[in-house]
Amino acid sequence: MIDLITLVGVGEMGAVFGHAFLRTGHPIFPVLRSTPLATAVERNPDPGLTLVTVAEDDLHPVLENLPAEWRSSVGLIQNELLPRDWIRHGIEAPTVAVVWFEKKPGRTTRVLVPTPVAGPWAGTVVRALNAIGIPAEHIADDELTHALVAKNLYILTANIGGLRTQGTVTDLWNGHRDFAGAVASEVLDIQDWLVGEPVDRDRAVAGMVAAIDGDPEHGATGRSAPRRLERAIGQARTAGIETPTLIAIGREAGLPV
Repeated sequence: MIDLITLVGVGEMGAVFGHAFLRTGHPIFPVLRSTPLATAVERNPDPGLTLVTVAEDDLHPVLENLPAEWRSSVGLIQNELLPRDWIRHGIEAPTVAVVWFEKKPGRTTRVLVPTPVAGPWAGTVVRALNAIGIPAEHIADDELTHALVAKNLYILTANIGGLRTQGTVTDLWNGHRDFAGAVASEVLDIQDWLVGEPVDRDRAVAGMVAAIDGDPEHGATGRSAPRRLERAIGQARTAGIETPTLIAIGREAGLPV
């Protein structure tokens, strides 16, 4: 029997994964904001995989209220994700896809580099994504934190740095290298603290550069950038980390920093 997949959140990204799982024969059980969780659990008490596809700001409230019956089968795809984010909710071994593709309303899916996936359901997720033409690869569980840090570095450096430079990720990294490097360094200081130990900076930067080369014309910033900057500065202050570049960008952007 083919396992049923529960999708918690069916926005643009959830729709991509739903399409991928359907293409490989997995039935989908969608959980919308309006879906009472008690009813959802009653109808679907033992899903094969519970893939949470909500935005990063919604992740912790969703995981806090996730039914106990679904906690052993969690899958995650959010940006700015690290192990501490699922450990705090008592989730020990999720399946995690480090998503390196973008899906905007009314646009086709845009791939930067292959998406690494780790965890118990990694093989299923990889096969599903590959079935709809999105390259993905199964990585070892002990590679997951490295992959997440590289993605976080790309997202935060591009979004935050782009608040000043605008333009593309290539403009930011190649045309404003000293500035972009300062942003990246402060972002990595914060990642060290969030991970709980020093991260491999050379490896993270190499991952970021590979993504820049994978889609050179990708826009550097976006509507989530101010919120990402506020979050990063807040984390730095909690950790006692100096971030003069991030604070200067925040002031320029009119944020309360």
